[in-house]
Amino acid sequence: VQLEESGGGSVQAGGSLRLTCTASGHTYSPYCMAWFRQAQGKNREAIAGIEINGTITYVDSVKGRFTISKDTDKNTLTLEMNRLEPEDSAMYYCGAAHLDLYCTTGPFGLGPFDLGMDYWGKGALVTVAS
Repeated sequence: VQLEESGGGSVQAGGSLRLTCTASGHTYSPYCMAWFRQAQGKNREAIAGIEINGTITYVDSVKGRFTISKDTDKNTLTLEMNRLEPEDSAMYYCGAAHLDLYCTTGPFGLGPFDLGMDYWGKGALVTVAS
């Protein structure tokens, strides 16, 4: 499975952006998907994930501001980001995994688990100016 993110860019604080992750290749095998981000100089962190059956998980820092959704027919994953803050500036990555657990609660109950992803996109840069 190949993943490609699109929709990154620059926005003022309080603004909105939409990221899309398009999957191609062997998409007939079921997989869950999740969004992660990595700010410069920081570790990669989970944002949200969605299981094969549609169950969704968000990390606390984005709850109420970000919305994850998927279109199975189009093989796309979307992240709607509202009320963006400068702290949201990062490279955003989508990942896909064949085990649902890694896209939502993770093995430690902390949310999407990056080490469990089987596939990764190359990332899309989001910059939020104050």
